[in-house]
Amino acid sequence: MDLRQVFAANLRRLRHAKALSQEDLAYEAGVNRTYMSKLEKGGSYPGLEIIGKLATVLEVEPAELLKLPARKGRRPK
Repeated sequence: MDLRQVFAANLRRLRHAKALSQEDLAYEAGVNRTYMSKLEKGGSYPGLEIIGKLATVLEVEPAELLKLPARKGRRPK
């Protein structure tokens, strides 16, 4: 899975969990709403500053936005 897609999925999931619209999140993070849309579609690579701003608004650690999904069907050793 492309890291942009991982970021996009996590961003959408976390934004929905906070019941924020793309526009509200963009405003709170100080980024353009069109850019926010591109991020959620996996069409743009976010910089570290943007990741930090989004994480702050979403009240998560920045690494949470880049966390790979858990693999299904595999047991830990």
